[in-house]
Amino acid sequence: MASIERDKAIELFKKYNEEESLFKHALSVEAVMRYFARKNKEDEDEWGMVGLLHDMDYEMYPNEHCIKVKEILEKENLPESFIRAIQSHGFEICVDIEPLSAMEKTLYAVDELAGFITACALVRPSKSVEDMEVKSVKKKLKNKNFAAKVDREVINKGAERLGMSLDELIKETITALIPVQEEIGLQKIS
Repeated sequence: MASIERDKAIELFKKYNEEESLFKHALSVEAVMRYFARKNKEDEDEWGMVGLLHDMDYEMYPNEHCIKVKEILEKENLPESFIRAIQSHGFEICVDIEPLSAMEKTLYAVDELAGFITACALVRPSKSVEDMEVKSVKKKLKNKNFAAKVDREVINKGAERLGMSLDELIKETITALIPVQEEIGLQKIS
């Protein structure tokens, strides 16, 4: 069962964030988390809301990212497991909370990658993920100047934590983004 209703989660996210690009990123991570929850027969709503709220403290509290979120979500009476999952996506970046559960490992693995794939799509002639290939994403990953703020090491470690090849993780993340591509600022081809 979801720990927070989606409308309430969106309202809460927007209370702490005004950047449209950050909201689109939250929607993309929500979609990917829901996709992996379905694939793993887990609670799609819970995983989705963790994805949606994972960066909720980023804009207002950039120096306390993954830390301030605990205080905010405790006031909303969200369970510790929900809060811990969100905090763990900053493992070895801004917190020492290691992703251990399937939900935590998935969020850790897909956060940077969802943003990176979106950036890849935005520079494509189609502006879509529908026609994107894994090899195109991997080629862009090798170019350190492209989406330079994306931590490639986190993407690789995330795939390892999930026991997936990087190719498989990229392929699944692309697939997960197709249904929401228009909502996150990309184009639909078909």
